Amino acid sequence: MTGEADPREKEYDAIQRFFIRPFFLSLTIGIPFCIFKLLFGVTAFRTGTPGFVIIGSIVIVWACLDLLMNIGRSVFDLAGRPAPFEYCTIAQVGRMVHRPLAFLAVDTLLSFVIICIMLWSGWITHLSIPESFLWYGATTLNLISLSLVSLYNEIRKG
Repeated sequence: MTGEADPREKEYDAIQRFFIRPFFLSLTIGIPFCIFKLLFGVTAFRTGTPGFVIIGSIVIVWACLDLLMNIGRSVFDLAGRPAPFEYCTIAQVGRMVHRPLAFLAVDTLLSFVIICIMLWSGWITHLSIPESFLWYGATTLNLISLSLVSLYNEIRKG
């Protein structure tokens, strides 16, 4: 997901090339993860507990920056240009040490930890109805797209 062309891309069919485009990756992975982070940050902030307010505020800023980066990657992709930045702030730090994918994996891990915290802490029940639908939409988009990509790749193997 770094934006560099995959050398195997010539072997891919049109559908597979779509699946690896920054627009598709941002829409189905990056933006849903930003929504999870944002809703976690808002929920932590709402507790009113000083530590959670600070953590929530940091996560809200992190989520918003990552959201802008994902939207930016999509815009660059739709304009047919490579983006000069990564999908998220953590991967951007990784770019500085020439390891953006490793740092992107850390961001993915942290996103999954956030999802688990929301579920296992019961905080998910504190979301408003519109926030819940935002969570459901992000979850649906992320999981269905992952399943479609996996299914398509398996069918293609024959």
